[in-house]
Amino acid sequence: MNDFQYLHTSYEQVQVKSGLNNQTKIPDVYLVEDDHVLGVTIKKYLEKKLGLTVHFFLSPNECLLELDKKIKSETVVNQSPFCLITDISFEAGGSDGLLLVDLLKERGHHFVSIVMTGFASIETAINATKKGVFHYLTKPFELEILCDLVTKAFIKKLNVPASAFSELESNQSVLKSNASLSQNGATHLFQSKFKIEAPTADDIFCGMVGRSKSMKLVFERIRKVAASDSTVFISGPSGTGKELVANALHHLSTRRTHNMVSVNCGAIPSELLESELFGHEKGAFTGAISSRKGRFEMAHRGSIFLDEIGDMPLLLQVKLLRVLQNRVIERVGSTETTEIDVRIITATHRNLEESVSEGNFREDLYYRLNVIPIKIPALHERREDIPLMISYFLSKFVSADGRNNIEFDDETLELLIGYDWPGNVRELENLIERLVILKGGNQIKSSDLPAKFLKTAPQSVESYKNIISLPSDGVDLKQVLSDIEDSLINQALEITGGNKNQASKLLTMNRTTLIEKMKKKGFLQLN
Repeated sequence: MNDFQYLHTSYEQVQVKSGLNNQTKIPDVYLVEDDHVLGVTIKKYLEKKLGLTVHFFLSPNECLLELDKKIKSETVVNQSPFCLITDISFEAGGSDGLLLVDLLKERGHHFVSIVMTGFASIETAINATKKGVFHYLTKPFELEILCDLVTKAFIKKLNVPASAFSELESNQSVLKSNASLSQNGATHLFQSKFKIEAPTADDIFCGMVGRSKSMKLVFERIRKVAASDSTVFISGPSGTGKELVANALHHLSTRRTHNMVSVNCGAIPSELLESELFGHEKGAFTGAISSRKGRFEMAHRGSIFLDEIGDMPLLLQVKLLRVLQNRVIERVGSTETTEIDVRIITATHRNLEESVSEGNFREDLYYRLNVIPIKIPALHERREDIPLMISYFLSKFVSADGRNNIEFDDETLELLIGYDWPGNVRELENLIERLVILKGGNQIKSSDLPAKFLKTAPQSVESYKNIISLPSDGVDLKQVLSDIEDSLINQALEITGGNKNQASKLLTMNRTTLIEKMKKKGFLQLN
């Protein structure tokens, strides 16, 4: 199901219903722009180049009122589509172009939209995609680019025939390329703005990749605190690279010539963790056949990284607090203390403030650990870094001769940037490695991605509403629903390359149920 199925009817359908088959008038354009000079310029240019009618408004409210009058004057059968071109931000009254898009959908208008902004951001682009916007333009832009986008919007989304446009000679190359495209083809918001590119030297810091403001702040804080001996507390979701931050802190410090010891407090059974951290004496417990140094002693004059500190048992938290206060440790089974000189770095994906309030983590220890906090953002909070990271991981997994290199089409790149990445950087790295191994030497299409990417693909929230207008003489509801079911099954199979397992996930049904329906409908031959 594509992003523009909220449109009641296509241009061709309107022509048929209203008896306008022999006319070639292009639907109108509604332009909303509070910069009067720019708005007039766009209006005159589009009218001259494409021979269409452009209605110009300085605010979303003016446009909304005019379109509401238009829809009241039309019957359901004669409602005609249009193209909306709107700025996103307006100075007066805090108006919003994306809100205008939502309001027009709610009121039953039939349109395709293009948005403009002078303050581009990846989050705004994602939001526009989810609202079903056809394209996202960053100011300043060439008027010719806008003209081409309007042409594509009419041809590909409203089914306007290429012959309907005036000035064919000046637009011949555009019309020729678009006329040959499938009516179901997609134009992606990231096509011109976001491309996979290799990170520069400034984008890579101690094995971490980032150009976003949030990551640059992380890099800067690491540089500032690395030379000190202060305790550092690293927080952030799993898979964001907290261990890389800890390694950077050690290797940029004066302790880099000594050991950097890492301990995952959540991976070691609680009854063994004390011995692992502080060591034990011979005979301290069954199986202690010799004395053994703990991780703190191994890290003497270096750094120790206590990962997942939030999983440490309360009893050990007390002993760790003593280490922080007195800088001495005591082996299990010993009464002697050993002085240590170690820099302590801790990390967790948990919210320790909540753990403190729930009584699962000592408050005094929390404040001892949280001397210098470093928070690592989730990957979905810095989507602009995703193209850089894809390139970085490709350079890591693609062979030197490049024979197993992979490329991504625009639709697939859009899915990758729009995905929420619950596993963060680790999940992205694993995906790229898998694709290089399984699909090396090919272009990656959306159907090559796991089904979870397809299921969360951005689409209009109205995409399930107003798919078809009810004719005055009624419909055979059973037949219509059967036809819709056929269409959705075929689309799911097409998206997944005929993979029934993934198709059933897209349709949220059991695989056996899908196969039974395919048998009844007579298209089980799809593989």
